[in-house]
Amino acid sequence: MTQLISDRRDVDFVLHEQIKVADLCRHDVFSEFNKKTIDMIVTEARNLAIKAILPLQKISDAGCEFNNGVVKVPEEFHPVYKLYCEGEWSAMCDTPEWGGQGMPHVVAAAANEFFYGACNSFMLYTMLTHGAAKLLETIGTEQQKAQCLKNLFSGKWGGTMLLTEPMAGSDVGALTTVAIPRGDGTYSIKGDKIFISSGESNLVENIIHPTLARIEGAPEGTRGISLFIVPKFRINDDGSLGEFNNVVCTGIEEKMGLHGNATCSLNLGGKGETIGTLIGAEHKGMSAMFLMMNEARQMVGLQGFANASCSYMYALGYARDRIQSKGLTDPPGSAPVSIIHHPDVRRMLMTMRAYVNGMRSLVYYANYLFDLAATAQTDEEKAGHRAMIDIFTPIVKGFITDKAFEVCSLGVQIYGGYGFIEEFPVAQLLRDCRIFQIYEGTNGIQSIDLLSRKMEMNGGKPYQALLDLMKKTLAEAKATKGLGDMAANFEAVYNRYRDVADTILELAASDKVLNAYAFSHPFLEVTGDVAVAWMLLWRAVVAAPQCSEKGKDQDFYQGQVKVAQFFINAILPATNGRLDAISRADGAAIEMPDAGFGL
Repeated sequence: MTQLISDRRDVDFVLHEQIKVADLCRHDVFSEFNKKTIDMIVTEARNLAIKAILPLQKISDAGCEFNNGVVKVPEEFHPVYKLYCEGEWSAMCDTPEWGGQGMPHVVAAAANEFFYGACNSFMLYTMLTHGAAKLLETIGTEQQKAQCLKNLFSGKWGGTMLLTEPMAGSDVGALTTVAIPRGDGTYSIKGDKIFISSGESNLVENIIHPTLARIEGAPEGTRGISLFIVPKFRINDDGSLGEFNNVVCTGIEEKMGLHGNATCSLNLGGKGETIGTLIGAEHKGMSAMFLMMNEARQMVGLQGFANASCSYMYALGYARDRIQSKGLTDPPGSAPVSIIHHPDVRRMLMTMRAYVNGMRSLVYYANYLFDLAATAQTDEEKAGHRAMIDIFTPIVKGFITDKAFEVCSLGVQIYGGYGFIEEFPVAQLLRDCRIFQIYEGTNGIQSIDLLSRKMEMNGGKPYQALLDLMKKTLAEAKATKGLGDMAANFEAVYNRYRDVADTILELAASDKVLNAYAFSHPFLEVTGDVAVAWMLLWRAVVAAPQCSEKGKDQDFYQGQVKVAQFFINAILPATNGRLDAISRADGAAIEMPDAGFGL
């Protein structure tokens, strides 16, 4: 029987054979996390995901109940949320001082793959809660930390992120929410926020809303924005809950997917005073909020990947069970075979498998960088890992969520007509997956971030370090028996990519800057293609020596090599065409008169 949600053997391969995560236990900070402990954590996460969270997926699709400002989540969420919190899964990587487990980020990523793959709607209630807690831990006052951190990390309270307004979406600097000093160090907050995930629910006792607003008289644009902590219920000096803080939910959105997570419109200060306290420095709200945004973007990439992994597992199981038509080369009158034997279905499964494997390695490695930073011996080494995390963020968020949607679409295709029917799980996964390309900064914005900031930060050294890592794997592949042709094909695209990267950076600094940014998203896509090829080649380097060994895992290791071969030889050549288009940077989209798009 095909596994549910994810391929546990592949999870173990990335953790223990590709990344070798157990080596982290040589450092004091992770000394208790040996291989046995790590395997136990992943097993417990998998069990909770399959037995308790996965049954919520279909239930979540019915949506939440909204009535007179109150949001009720599906009743079945409550006992599962209690189990999740009792297992201390809400603060896996955080300091024990505030109730965390202190585990490596890469191990938490493996656990979260199962959790989010089981039911993204349910898990969204935990995602921004953790982000709000880390924000307070990093820049909050001692009083804010004492009042909120244990409640947030334990899951007793929830958290959100209040950025978007009706006329201020991606352009956050256009927000109109105002903060009026009350004379006692607190502020009266007035405004409207929209598209707030988990903005209101009956799942938790209180909700902490990090809220962007402009103090009266502050400069326009993003440089005048400050960040405030606005609780749903006011917090007394002793930490107990006070009166309702007039954060009023005025409605929840009817969405394409993720129906079980309430996406709320919130009014602050419209039906009584809403009081907030400043977090961080005045007018530094955007830089403060990015502490939370960058974590959220990494998690959105994991959300998309987890959906794609789940869709692949369902499609694989269906393809093995569904009997349809005889094999193409079978003689007339032959019995029909399962559709996994049909070449086009195998092509789709290989495409799904290649992207899912590549996504898993990218997501895990991006999380592993946090662990490398935590165990770094020098400040310079730590800064290098942190900078690499910055490079990975737009790739993980932007590229992975784009490809995750494509993978989920292939899952529907493999099911055929049944995939389009809501009775089967792949339809919901496709619908749920679409938002990941949009929220926490659209993927167009991620591509601009990669081109305008990440590639050239610190004089381009972190970006060059990423390219050097790829080159190191390439050298290892050349020296590995059986990988020579594959390595040569990757090298050709890798070299072409480096040349085009230089070209688009030069164009972005010229008078044809708009042409460059018209191709920033295609450039993000080819960057992701090369990154996936790198990860799959790295996997093949690890697996190839095992292919000649006898044992039950021989098929698994051969599969690693074949997946890398398929991606590099059958998918990566199309990247060359996109690289050619990027290098030409044709100006048609920029030069088009507005009326030319249609009247």
